[in-house]
Amino acid sequence: MADSKRNATLTIGEQSYDLPILSPTAGPDVLDIRKLYGQAGVFTYDPGFTSTASCDSTITFIDGDKGELLHRGYPIDQLAEKSHFLEVCYLLLYGELPSAAQLEDFEERVTMHTMIHEQMMYLFRGFRRDAHPMAIMVGVVGALSAFYHDSTDINDPWQREVASVRMIAKMPTIAAMAFKYTIGQPFVYPRNDIDYASNFLRMCFSVPTEDYQVNPILSRAMDRIFTLHADHEQNASTSTVRLASSSGANPFACIAAGIACLWGPAHGGANQACLEMLREIGTVDRIPEFIACAKDKNDPFRLMGFGHRVYKNFDPRAKVMKQSADEVLELLGVEDNPVLQVAKELEKQALADPYFSEKKLFPNVDFYSGIILEAMGFPTSMFTPIFAVSRTVGWISQWKEMIADPQLKIGRPRQLYAGDTFRDYVDMEKR
Repeated sequence: MADSKRNATLTIGEQSYDLPILSPTAGPDVLDIRKLYGQAGVFTYDPGFTSTASCDSTITFIDGDKGELLHRGYPIDQLAEKSHFLEVCYLLLYGELPSAAQLEDFEERVTMHTMIHEQMMYLFRGFRRDAHPMAIMVGVVGALSAFYHDSTDINDPWQREVASVRMIAKMPTIAAMAFKYTIGQPFVYPRNDIDYASNFLRMCFSVPTEDYQVNPILSRAMDRIFTLHADHEQNASTSTVRLASSSGANPFACIAAGIACLWGPAHGGANQACLEMLREIGTVDRIPEFIACAKDKNDPFRLMGFGHRVYKNFDPRAKVMKQSADEVLELLGVEDNPVLQVAKELEKQALADPYFSEKKLFPNVDFYSGIILEAMGFPTSMFTPIFAVSRTVGWISQWKEMIADPQLKIGRPRQLYAGDTFRDYVDMEKR
């Protein structure tokens, strides 16, 4: 926690109150209002908590004006270019980049936990064949606590460690099985001799009747998708995980809560919304029509995948994701896919239009990740489950940080009540 060396004065009527000002290592100063209600009898009002710091954290920092995203101080573009997902997982979990021996040990521990309990197969078969993969993931991840009792005690540091590794390891297996279940294909078990991203692609796209070799370009693109979505500060799903964990809930339940929140289209469905927009455009010749609608302030249409709520300049993840998108499209081609043809041309026309550059509406990571997943052959229903696989390590890192925080309190937001005041009950015959 940052120390306070200054105060702000809040005056209510004739009474004044001193509020400590906390200075973080990066970002704006923060008013400490923890004692405000006790001293002044008033709350603050902040729908969406967009001006409220709910915790102090050392994991991820975002500067939306600069277009900056740092994990433990390391820029996301450097990590995506020079590192790989499991190394970034280690960084997020433990605070430092690993040595070669530490990384080897961590990768082995994750690899040895990728299988799920065989009895969990019955859970999948309990869902309708047309169930959404996210519905399956919420249920199956929550059910992990019924199978792994030896890692649910949040007060035991070793059990927290085991639960963390298990979830990072098993999430791709669960997501791939949810995918296979919805398309009616047999489950594919993970293998210990291939890397994390390749393992996921193999579990999704291989079938028992023929051999499957993962293309390294596709594996690298998937690894970058995982890396670029690993953590994003106190977003809705991360805040949900923290709020759930503040009650003392077991780690599997907390991550299941995060998955449920991520399922919301306003949070984890951005790249899916982008692909649906591309399908709505349909053909390249209709792009000018949709661009004109996006520029018309009286038209509700907006180009999905352009601009970002947090990044007011540019999305620092987009440059690396664009590189992978170009590599994947060059490998797989776009000739037979009108959606990808529209995507390539829309990117070209939007970047060439001064309207979008002046308003800094550049393609974001969701635009490019959606293109990549479409090209690989994933249905849009799998976009958010893949996001959940990526974000699991961020949720777990935030969860571990919160559990170890000596200031931990159960989350309890207050409200501005606007309903009826006291009313006496009216008997039925008098209503």
